[in-house]
Amino acid sequence: MATLLRPDRRKDEIQPLNGVNWSLEELQTLVGGYIEVIGTKDGRFLVIDEEGKLKRKPLNAAATDLYLYGEHDAVVGVAVLVDTLLEMNGPDDEEEDE
Repeated sequence: MATLLRPDRRKDEIQPLNGVNWSLEELQTLVGGYIEVIGTKDGRFLVIDEEGKLKRKPLNAAATDLYLYGEHDAVVGVAVLVDTLLEMNGPDDEEEDE
């Protein structure tokens, strides 16, 4: 389970299509571009569009409040909040690491 954080402060609980791990394509679709993973103040992770600022996406105040460096930098566009990196590492990714 993850939380979709929108710039207008709406939040939705979401889950990957397979019910376990997010695919790269799913995350890219959700954030609207190439993904970047950043840390939160409480040890979770935000998945964001790495080119969001270049694309002039709107400020995401809820995600910025969670962002580890939110006092110095802003998060823009849609963000996906996940509890662990494992949620993003499917079986195919694990095989590549071996």
